[in-house]
Amino acid sequence: MPSTDSAIEDWVGRSQSLTDVIHGVQVRQLAATLNDAGRLARPDAAPLPAGWHWAYFNPLELQSRLGDDGHPQRGDFLPPVSLPRRMWAGSRLNWTRAFVVGSTVTRDTRIASVARKSGRSGDMVFVTLAHQYRDADGLLLDEEHDIVYRDGPTDAEKAALAQLGARAQAGEHRFERAGAQQQAVTADAVMLFRYSAATFNGHRIHYDGDYCRSVEGYPGLVVHGPLIATMLLGFVENTLAPGRFIRSFSFRAKRPTFDLCGFHLHASPGADAHAMDVWSTNNVGDVGLDAQVVLA
Repeated sequence: MPSTDSAIEDWVGRSQSLTDVIHGVQVRQLAATLNDAGRLARPDAAPLPAGWHWAYFNPLELQSRLGDDGHPQRGDFLPPVSLPRRMWAGSRLNWTRAFVVGSTVTRDTRIASVARKSGRSGDMVFVTLAHQYRDADGLLLDEEHDIVYRDGPTDAEKAALAQLGARAQAGEHRFERAGAQQQAVTADAVMLFRYSAATFNGHRIHYDGDYCRSVEGYPGLVVHGPLIATMLLGFVENTLAPGRFIRSFSFRAKRPTFDLCGFHLHASPGADAHAMDVWSTNNVGDVGLDAQVVLA
């Protein structure tokens, strides 16, 4: 098996299949974490909220096979990229039907691409995973998931992150882009820990403050990209378009958001009556996640 960065492109085309039950336990855990009293009382209510499928199909790796960052060691299914930092860079999702609590679902995953890039912050490797979710009645969801691996933080990046943290803690805030509709939200250390537990995510940037500051250069705990994405989807399903089925959702992570103080969800009309532009702004008002929704 190749074990160096020179061979990471050889991982393209590899595949794996996982089967999971959309069990009510994870629904109740997410409902409690997201303060959804109705769903907590009726975890089997249909349909499963959009984005909650991310609580399933997560790798159950032995403790002895975890890397320093809390993720499973690379080189098994994912390529052995040597760059130390890993983040969820974005996703593109297209639903055929909603997930149903209690059903058995299979997720087939293929490594669609591995791409090396270089930017202002140094070398990066993007790995795109293509997922297909199916239950007994056929296809539920097509999803592409982009993972970005990055080098350790430079002194300039550490300084910029420290400045962002200081601005947030000083209460400085100005929206880079304001939506026609907005919702203020918070994600403190307890919420981040609970979401990590519900999704069985061991990544230390979400719960280990010392690791965040001393190893990855962050001024606080990092709010999970999929947690913010789930909040945006919930904003659409519960407030902006209740009762409407979300056909597709795509998002790109632009800047991190931390547990230092609250942040905001935004929405504005999209290209047509079925589309919405939705996004989050981080602790100082800069765009964090940029996304688009299409309703059925």
